[in-house]
Amino acid sequence: MMFTDTEIKTAGIRALVAALGDVQAEKFIALINREPFDYTK
Repeated sequence: MMFTDTEIKTAGIRALVAALGDVQAEKFIALINREPFDYTK
C-alpha cells in the first residue's frame, strides 16, 4: 500500500509523540532540523 506524503508525516508525528511525548517530540524535530541528516545511514 502506498501512502501519501501527508499520511507519512502524520503517522511519523503521531509515533514520535506516542514514544516521546509532546515536548520531547518537538525537541527531536528541532534537533533533526538543525543538523545535516542522512536518513539512509
